Amino acid sequence: MERHLKWIVPVGTAALGLLFGALIFGGGGSDPHEEVMVAANPLFSGGAGGSLGSTAATGTRHEVHNGESIQAAVTAASAGDVIAVYPGTYHETVYIDKSSITMTGVIREGKYPTLDGEKKLNDAFLYSGDNITIENFKIINYKGNGVMGQAGNNFVIRNNLIHDAGVYGIFPEFGKNGLVEHNVLSGIEDAAIYIGMSDNVDVRHNKVYDSVAGIEIENSRHALVEGNYAYNNTGGILVFITPGLPIKTTYDVIVRNNFVLNNNHENFGAPGSIVSGIPAGTGMLIMAADDVVIENNIIAGNDNAGLIVTDISSVTNVASDPESEPNPDRVRILENVMFSNGNNPIGELKALMLTQLETKGPDIVDTGAGSDKCVMNGARYRSFGLGSYRVCRADEFSTASIVSMTLSEPAEPFVIAADTQEGYERIVGERAYYGVCTGCHAYGVRLIGPPITEIQAIYEDNPEALADYIADPVKVRENFPEMPPQDYLSEETRLAVAKYILTTTNTDKR
Repeated sequence: MERHLKWIVPVGTAALGLLFGALIFGGGGSDPHEEVMVAANPLFSGGAGGSLGSTAATGTRHEVHNGESIQAAVTAASAGDVIAVYPGTYHETVYIDKSSITMTGVIREGKYPTLDGEKKLNDAFLYSGDNITIENFKIINYKGNGVMGQAGNNFVIRNNLIHDAGVYGIFPEFGKNGLVEHNVLSGIEDAAIYIGMSDNVDVRHNKVYDSVAGIEIENSRHALVEGNYAYNNTGGILVFITPGLPIKTTYDVIVRNNFVLNNNHENFGAPGSIVSGIPAGTGMLIMAADDVVIENNIIAGNDNAGLIVTDISSVTNVASDPESEPNPDRVRILENVMFSNGNNPIGELKALMLTQLETKGPDIVDTGAGSDKCVMNGARYRSFGLGSYRVCRADEFSTASIVSMTLSEPAEPFVIAADTQEGYERIVGERAYYGVCTGCHAYGVRLIGPPITEIQAIYEDNPEALADYIADPVKVRENFPEMPPQDYLSEETRLAVAKYILTTTNTDKR
């Protein structure tokens, strides 16, 4: 049943706590003293879009106990199997390169199976198959990612505790039809939950805190961000376009029924990366994304601003990707509760407010261009730059009819169809580039790693050398983090992606 909150009066912190509990944990909690194991992927089960109905797994159940190898169970598993991992501490990276696998932690008396990277390993889970579920795990002390999806469709990532897992906590990249729900994440250097270049994804009822960004929807389409609690991050919820990626658009995103509170954490993102430019005290940021609806959120206590809408000029090196349309169009700011924002604006926003003889920042500020933007009850907010906004029409007042952005049927698996070996290699390279490389590299813009243009200049016509580096990298730049080895990719794939990197011109077919 869909929750659709209608705010009547501003609420205090006690009421916020009660509402938060209902939003995050309502309808899906379990007694922590009971054994918990869910063994189905609802998106693979063929239910209607947004359905959370579960069906019994049809494959073999593989049990992993403390002291045993999770990866060994994955290697032995076949499509449709469930891998049940019992409480204990596991020091490994788990690669899931096959489809229709359910990874489920068995929780006993409140104890989770714990993946501990000991700050030596890069990733906890890496999956590239379709129809993958990862649930009920505790993930700590990794250098790169807690859970990263590399071009897998129909994914479910839920009920996980992820702390200090490196750059990204949960990061599905280049996937279609996914659900990220009921996770608790903290201490992440970039984004706790990062939906990258993906379509038809619901991000629901998660708790994200003490990270640079709580939730990011980046270069993605058809996303629902609902019922989450984002607090004490540098920025709470971000919906934006990063220039230089092969998919150029972000659109059709609903952000509703979220608590976005006190996101005033200092920014500890990698110096020079895009996320390092997020001002501390940012509740929500909409940058260059189109058709975004902001509805029924409580946005409070964010010292810089409650909601910032801006164009892509906020990002340096924007001229390097002229194919990225820079303006946020058709943004809808509907009913929301905003208060106590802007108490300590910083940087450009502070300077902007001083031009208005103001020392306090706004609930809502629009510093960019764009067209056909609207706001409901705009006079109730402290705002700046909304002169071009119209009043939202009656037919724009609510998104209640949209229950989910996931598909009514599972997304089709990706199939490589090529007439020549060269064509086959090109498709393999492109898919690895989209699903793996673009998590850290953009074409002409610095992300976590150096731009693709710099890599092209270094390796030019030597894809073999680049493929060798991908398998066994060494740190050569002080101002960039160490690249993790991608030796889990086959030799064929590494060479194919190296060739693709050296010939790509940053064009998007979609």
